[in-house]
Amino acid sequence: MKSKIFAVAAASLLLLTLATGVHAATITSSTLDRDIYKQGEIGYVSLTIYNDKDDKIRVTEVTAALNYFYADGTPFSQTFFTNATLPVEIAQNESSTFYVPFSLPSNIASGYMRLFCRVKTDLWNTMSQRWYQSDFPTAEPILFIESPYKQQFEQQQVINQQLQTQLTQQQNTIDELEEKLQTLQTSYDTTTLAVYILIAITVALGAAIAFLMRLFAKPRTMPNPAPQ
Repeated sequence: MKSKIFAVAAASLLLLTLATGVHAATITSSTLDRDIYKQGEIGYVSLTIYNDKDDKIRVTEVTAALNYFYADGTPFSQTFFTNATLPVEIAQNESSTFYVPFSLPSNIASGYMRLFCRVKTDLWNTMSQRWYQSDFPTAEPILFIESPYKQQFEQQQVINQQLQTQLTQQQNTIDELEEKLQTLQTSYDTTTLAVYILIAITVALGAAIAFLMRLFAKPRTMPNPAPQ
């Protein structure tokens, strides 16, 4: 009789011990690597798992699922897995962070969507020296996919800005060339004026010399000798 009572008590204690492991882990943080995503981009979500129970746990699976639509309205669904090597044990009152990379289709619809993240854990039972399946903590961070039309508009804005910059540079070059041309024209006009002045001075000097030569070259009349 006593053995039966002991067996029932032991079984009850074991069930009670297993029941306490229902919430052996929690996701304390779920963070995306950026605020805005574009079609066809690759990103990742980081999940921090905290062990809030009185024994160690182990993480056996970490996933992130996308359930959304393509741009044409067709449903889209894909599950991504962590790049960590599992299982990973987490001691009591300790945390561990896992990363789940994901990729977006090039034709996925724009807008807000939920990224459904789930973690599978096992709880260590010291009495039985065995692992028992525990709960599946979840998180649902919000992911925003930017419209391709906005991307095209921004790209066109960048192209327009580049063209405007090129036009401004070309206009500056033209202004510099015009300024240099004006400087050359002024120099040419100054040189031409100086040449004209030099020619005028030369002509005047030549005329003066010719006049003087003619003046001094006139024959002088000798006076008649006085009669003796």
